[in-house]
Amino acid sequence: MTQQQIIKQSAEQRFQEELDILTQNDGGAAKPLGWVRSPKAVRQFILGNEQLKISRKFFGDDALVDRAIVTLLGKQGLMLVGEPGTAKSMLSELLAAAISDDSGLTIQGTAGTTEDHLKYSWNYALLLAEGPNEKSLVPSPVYQAMQQGKIIRFEEITRCPPEIQDVLVSLMSEKTMMIPELGQQGRVYAKAGFNIIATANLRDRGVHEMSSALKRRFNFETVKPIADAVFERELVFTQLQRELGDLSAQVSISESVIDLLVTIFQELRQGTTKDGTTLKTPDAVMSTAEAVNIAYAAALEGYYLGDQSLNAAAIAKQLIGVVLKDNPDDAKRMRFYMDNVARERAKQDATWKAFFDAGKTFWQ
Repeated sequence: MTQQQIIKQSAEQRFQEELDILTQNDGGAAKPLGWVRSPKAVRQFILGNEQLKISRKFFGDDALVDRAIVTLLGKQGLMLVGEPGTAKSMLSELLAAAISDDSGLTIQGTAGTTEDHLKYSWNYALLLAEGPNEKSLVPSPVYQAMQQGKIIRFEEITRCPPEIQDVLVSLMSEKTMMIPELGQQGRVYAKAGFNIIATANLRDRGVHEMSSALKRRFNFETVKPIADAVFERELVFTQLQRELGDLSAQVSISESVIDLLVTIFQELRQGTTKDGTTLKTPDAVMSTAEAVNIAYAAALEGYYLGDQSLNAAAIAKQLIGVVLKDNPDDAKRMRFYMDNVARERAKQDATWKAFFDAGKTFWQ
């Protein structure tokens, strides 16, 4: 399979050239034991370096990135919390790629996650034939991260039952994993470089609350939505071009359409319009990531089914799939926005008129 056939490459694959540049220019910086690159190089990989032509990949609080790196230098794990779509998973992937050259050691937390997923399991055919040994043991991503001295990513940790979460308590405290079946040989010691980055959505609070013992093993950092509309517009435009890839040169992208999209998201997220009208915020996630998804879908519609442009009418259509997910009341809130905000703007602005005309019947 060629690289072009892969739908989504890992961070270390997508940015291999940049990682190589950082490695070549990382000789004089202090590098922690077990880290592939220095903390300075990790920071530059995530936040960019114009001189070295390293692109910025995380847009938000630079100080948060600094604190995250410092946390991973120490003994505690890093817990990234926030609303869905605030790039928590992306940040954890970038950190793992820059520190360990491997972002693939990952556990996806679900109600079905078991202790085996966190520690180890067995190849039962070999187990029956040869008994318990290293050959018949199937190591978990945590096991591999400890053995190799790498970062392990634990996505949606609060989706796991408490008794499964608490398996991490001893692993993070002792930095050792016991395998009783192997007797005296059954002990895995974590190598330098091992640490955990976990993520959790604030909307999942109460699903499976973390124990106090486990919370003490993590430093918590909150990843917040982007509040600056100008900055968010630039980000959506940049990310859209990246998602479109080779198609970006063939799709006409109007700045007024991007401005309309970001304005809608900003106002619905904050519960107020630019002119002070109070809105009820929808329960649906109105994140920057969702805005990029809408713009991307609308651009594809324009390229394959329309006039090869990103237009406001397509934005109105794609918005339905984001807002109408869980709460039927979100349709009422969106209808209020259309009738009282979009309608008035449509009287003076052609882009808003195209959006209103295309979307006014969707929210009945």
